Amino acid sequence: MELKEIAQALVDGCREGGPAVRRNLDRLYAPDAVSVEAADMGNGRETHGLDGIRGKHDWWDRAMTEHSLSVTGPFWHGDDRFAAMFDVDATDNDSGKRMRMQEIGVYHVENGRIVREEFFYAVDE
Repeated sequence: MELKEIAQALVDGCREGGPAVRRNLDRLYAPDAVSVEAADMGNGRETHGLDGIRGKHDWWDRAMTEHSLSVTGPFWHGDDRFAAMFDVDATDNDSGKRMRMQEIGVYHVENGRIVREEFFYAVDE
């Protein structure tokens, strides 16, 4: 797949949600992809490998209840990167705290697969 196809598929899957997100992990990501968070949430900032990235998605699904999610983009950067903006309204299931989060994901592509994702975010509590 070309960069623009990968980027559009990722954004479309995020907009659809549910099983589409999981399908995109298998379809679009390299097995050794790296995911980098803006802050250490207790397990380090970097997650290595597709299984680890799936684990991050599993954690989110268990820990948070999403009320709304909107995705803007994709935005191209050369022939090997793209970004997307996420606006999420969610409640932390443990604390009951509802928050609005804005996040930018920057995705690096090599050989037709996402090899690295980096997240930048702000949380309004």
